[in-house]
Amino acid sequence: MDRISAAEYHELEPRGLVVVLDNVRSAHNVGSAFRSCDAFRADELILCGICATPPSPEIHKTALGAEDSVPSRYFSNTLDAVRSLKSQGYTVLAVEQTVSSVALDAFIPQPDKKYALVMGNEVEGVGQDVVDECDGALEIPQWGTKHSLNVSVALGIILWHFRPGNSK
Repeated sequence: MDRISAAEYHELEPRGLVVVLDNVRSAHNVGSAFRSCDAFRADELILCGICATPPSPEIHKTALGAEDSVPSRYFSNTLDAVRSLKSQGYTVLAVEQTVSSVALDAFIPQPDKKYALVMGNEVEGVGQDVVDECDGALEIPQWGTKHSLNVSVALGIILWHFRPGNSK
């Protein structure tokens, strides 16, 4: 399958793509986030608030070792993580439905920008204080009766949109 090792993953040139989990309570969702970040080669996964952190059998169950390839760090407060990323030149986008959110299919990542994507809690979404601190919001268009997706499903869709080679 021509896969790289975890050590080789750590040696890759950064893409300028970071994922932030804002109080994601399920360790299985955290594990899925690690796995999706690995699949789409995110530079880092930042875990905030009540998020479980490695090492964890529950994370490993869904990450299947991706917690070893994807660098991660923990912030007790998501606002601190967002402010830190902004100070490093990241455009920070909440993945959330807001009055000014941009539909994902209308958003084209710019190759010269670094992006941090904030994913929210399974029930409450991204905290309003965090949304207010972000540079904008992306929304996944939906046409059914429910207007939310599981955070790990939403992350997979969002990361696909930011895949290598999908910028203009």
